[in-house]
Amino acid sequence: MLSRFFPDRIFRRRLGDAATKRLRLALARAEESVIAAHVENALRFVDALEGELPFDRAIDTYIREMAIPEPLASTVVTRALVELGERIDAAREAAAAVEAGAPPLLDDHPVLRLDPPRDSADPKGGPARDVPRSA
Repeated sequence: MLSRFFPDRIFRRRLGDAATKRLRLALARAEESVIAAHVENALRFVDALEGELPFDRAIDTYIREMAIPEPLASTVVTRALVELGERIDAAREAAAAVEAGAPPLLDDHPVLRLDPPRDSADPKGGPARDVPRSA
């Protein structure tokens, strides 16, 4: 993805091997920072659209609205889904601990809605299943 930025295209003279390695490491760190920022923002997008869209559609909407190109888009989606999965696992573990008699953990995150929102006229009734998010 960042191959167009590697040394032969940036600098007119050839860089030494050590400088090329340092440049590649710096570019890799920068790319990881961009990915991490997109994942964090995608998860905030999921939180903001909670009740409006299911989490998978919210992530896809974020990718589309931000016009994130492939293969970066796939990486962001995968990492965001992994983070959501970890939150779900942690919430299940916390619920199991509470059922076993442990005091509930205090959490400052909003509730993560796993099911799509239900219409109020839904004959099954009731709100969608809520799972508290964990850190």
